[in-house]
Amino acid sequence: MTLAAADLTGTYLWNPTPRVFVAVYGLAGPQGSKSPAGWGKNRKTGKTIPLMRESSAKVKPWRDKVQAAIQAAILAGEAQHLAGPVRADITFTMPKPVNAPKRRRTYPAVSPDIDKLERSTYDAITQAKAWEDDGRVIENHSRKVYPGEHPDALDRPGAIIRLYTLGDPS
Repeated sequence: MTLAAADLTGTYLWNPTPRVFVAVYGLAGPQGSKSPAGWGKNRKTGKTIPLMRESSAKVKPWRDKVQAAIQAAILAGEAQHLAGPVRADITFTMPKPVNAPKRRRTYPAVSPDIDKLERSTYDAITQAKAWEDDGRVIENHSRKVYPGEHPDALDRPGAIIRLYTLGDPS
């Protein structure tokens, strides 16, 4: 059986209100690129293995800030643990370069890659125990913006994170 293109355009029935909604301030760190840091021993097998470290020093501070914001929201009752499929909507506000035009809109079509920003953010959400694993994300929408140049842009670098769960299908 084949499906017509129109049959494939339906959307999931997401709850209209996010289960998790936080604003995190700080410079988002891209995760993914690793560089060699020497050699070590595997604790289980004793074999010599290469040691790798994040090539960006921004990853750990960013993950710590996201984790703290999510945990604080959960403790305050403003967010809930997410079970089942999740939609992630994230707006990353990046620092605008000093030589960028001031009077017209510009776009951050430069490094870091948005998928690497998502990866570090998703791992922090996992560490905060907001979900079991980032494999729960079945739909996402992420964007990079400069301060004041998008409705979801923060006034300084950071991110707005909204996580949704499926609604009741009845």
